[in-house]
Amino acid sequence: MAVLSLGFFSCRSHFPVLPLFYCYSKVQFNTVAVSAAIETVDDKDSDHPEKGSDRTSKAPEWKKLNSKDLGITSSMISKPTRLVLNGLKSKGYDVYLVGGCVRDLILKRTPKDFDILTSAELREVVRTFSRCEIVGKRFPICHVHVGNDMIEVSSFSTSAQNSPRNMRTGSGKSSGSYDEDSIRFNNCLQRDFTINGLMFDPYAKVVYDYLGGIEDIKKAKIRTVFHAGTSFQEDCARILRGTRIAARLGFTISKETAHFLKNLSFLVQRLHRGRILMEMNYMLAYGSAEASLRLLWKFGILEILLPIQAAYLVHTGFKRRDKRSNMLLSLFGNLDKLLAPDRPCHSSLWLTILALHKALADQPRYPSVVAAFTLAVHNGGDVLEAVKITRKVTKLHNRSFFELLEAEELDSQTLLDEVMNFDSSIKEALGQMTDGRFISKAMAAYPQAPYSDMVFIPLQLYLDARRIFECVKENRQKGFVPKQDSKIDYTSLSSGNLPEVRHVFARVVFDTVFPVMKTYNPAKTLTAS
Repeated sequence: MAVLSLGFFSCRSHFPVLPLFYCYSKVQFNTVAVSAAIETVDDKDSDHPEKGSDRTSKAPEWKKLNSKDLGITSSMISKPTRLVLNGLKSKGYDVYLVGGCVRDLILKRTPKDFDILTSAELREVVRTFSRCEIVGKRFPICHVHVGNDMIEVSSFSTSAQNSPRNMRTGSGKSSGSYDEDSIRFNNCLQRDFTINGLMFDPYAKVVYDYLGGIEDIKKAKIRTVFHAGTSFQEDCARILRGTRIAARLGFTISKETAHFLKNLSFLVQRLHRGRILMEMNYMLAYGSAEASLRLLWKFGILEILLPIQAAYLVHTGFKRRDKRSNMLLSLFGNLDKLLAPDRPCHSSLWLTILALHKALADQPRYPSVVAAFTLAVHNGGDVLEAVKITRKVTKLHNRSFFELLEAEELDSQTLLDEVMNFDSSIKEALGQMTDGRFISKAMAAYPQAPYSDMVFIPLQLYLDARRIFECVKENRQKGFVPKQDSKIDYTSLSSGNLPEVRHVFARVVFDTVFPVMKTYNPAKTLTAS
């Protein structure tokens, strides 16, 4: 099986630019469907002035806003982050919070993490903290460890050295003058989107906005700092980040940004597989999976990253802008209800959900089979007990999903046999999803569907996903103690703790198959039996 080796997690300092004909040969596009989905851009509505135009006259006004007026208080900053800020400030260095965390604080959302920018050199940061190391060669930063948390710290000097020459010249506002505003402004120019180009000085209680980020937050709009075509070609990871941010925040993407995001989506194939996995995990494991899948499909990215799921949408007639739901989206919608940016799940959970759905899409099953399998996973593989409990379930299943057959009462032995068969089909689906040769062959059955044969799932993640339901075949995992209460331990869930992952998996599947059973608790069912 062509599963990626663990070596794919190692970072490369540079990726060669692939010829365009190579990218197009790897991704086959249905030009009619794609053209209909792409929004044309009127030059008058362009996000950025054309080259040669008077950019200064149209540039956003530089703003300095009181953080209190924006509703930001010190208590909203995590304690580990405050410790790092105080440590650097006490040494006389300037410190700022930058990027998405400032945006989230303004939106009253819990930031996924906090990034710090400082006037200190990286080696000075290392001397300030006992548990700190410099990581990265091309774009070095510091990782400062505080307890179990890790805070990223970057330096003005390092970012200035790595910025393109045309980004260090400032704007018309400060021609020939390299004052503090110019330094901050030039650093902001290196951001991906205007809403991420904000700086917050927690001591002066000032938010610096040089790119119009506050206005775009008010408009709930995502736009690139520079012309979108140039921005995405400079860093194609911005294509995935923009999609992820839009999904998480529910923001719209500006016309120009959306146009090039769609037209240049094939560029994501340049990314290292480990980077793709990281971005996909951010999309699927942090509470915005359903919205992410919808946007990936809308912009023609899903067929590159998850071609089997894209083929499913094509097969079911799901349009690019379709607002309907289906079982795949419902599964992840129910997962989203249990997660948040500060309460993620382990990546093996969403991979297992994808495999379960593929198995059902390939061969629909009776609801009782899905229920018994799910309970068996939850209780560590006790299939006989799961079958016994399932035969008592009288709730109606969701009849809108073709993946579920009309309910029939099965005797215990038949139900047991069906569960074991279902277990085998999920293992097979998981293997197929991580086999580039199978994906390429399977996608040939959909000549009108755009696809790729990309595999970004590493071996360890494949094995982690198998461990979730491998207990069913073993018929009771030795020494396994299933979760006994409904409260989710998010620290355990994010680390891949088996009882916790299996518990959430069971809740998601039951809430999808039996939607009338609100907030179903498999642990309670097992205890009651």
